[in-house]
Amino acid sequence: MTQNRRTDSRKSVNLTARWDGLSGQHDARIEDIGMGGCFVNTVTRVEVGEIVSLEIALPSGEWLQLRGEVTSCQDAVGFGLQFTFLTEDDESTLKELLS
Repeated sequence: MTQNRRTDSRKSVNLTARWDGLSGQHDARIEDIGMGGCFVNTVTRVEVGEIVSLEIALPSGEWLQLRGEVTSCQDAVGFGLQFTFLTEDDESTLKELLS
């Protein structure tokens, strides 16, 4: 059994996203999100420790651009992403999304 390393709560969502990493740009869906990270549903493999750029389509129609580090990977399912480069604006937008 693996230990849950999350320090923030997550909210279940179903948001369109796209991400860009070492393998190029890919479409995805965000299944859950919190202030510290999210789960990116995608079939493309990434490496744990890889830094990726992520764009999330917000309900307002705007795109939230984030960067983070891959913390876990499930082949053909997706990956966990920890937000490691949040600005104050990013934090504000995330708080609004989570409320």
